[in-house]
Amino acid sequence: MQVTRHGVTIETMRGDITRQPDCDAIVNAANAELRTGGGVAGAIHRAAGPELERECRPLAPILPGEAVMTAAHQLPNKHVIHCLGPVYGRDKPEAKLLSDCYRNALRIAEEQGLESVAFPALSTGAFGYPIEEAARVAIGTVLETAPELNSVAVVRFVLFGERDLQVHDDALRAVAES
Repeated sequence: MQVTRHGVTIETMRGDITRQPDCDAIVNAANAELRTGGGVAGAIHRAAGPELERECRPLAPILPGEAVMTAAHQLPNKHVIHCLGPVYGRDKPEAKLLSDCYRNALRIAEEQGLESVAFPALSTGAFGYPIEEAARVAIGTVLETAPELNSVAVVRFVLFGERDLQVHDDALRAVAES
């Protein structure tokens, strides 16, 4: 699904975040130490190679809501933006911290003059954020930030599972129809 607001195209797709060669940057659902982990972080680190973890070491730790950028190394992109999402039920206030992740990643992309960014569903895996609520926060934040973006023209949500894609499509459709 695709919606354009304020010159920014927001799209959803099912796929592999490490295989987005047409995006300038992909976003890593990072841990505080920016290390290889499970889920999205593990997949990104494996695809990027060990140089990514070496570049991340001096940038860690980061706090929930924060974002930092590195090179993409062996990934087909120019950059990886690492965001630490909140652990649902522990890091408060969850919605503000999750929104900060998306906003800070987009701010970094804009400062670097990037044109396209691909996001996974931040905080919804091991961090336990309910997917429906997370999708509303993510899409709402991107739409809220869109008027401030000049270089970023495409924001893609790359969802691994069919259910996650459907939830994000529903959240985007609700915005498109309002």
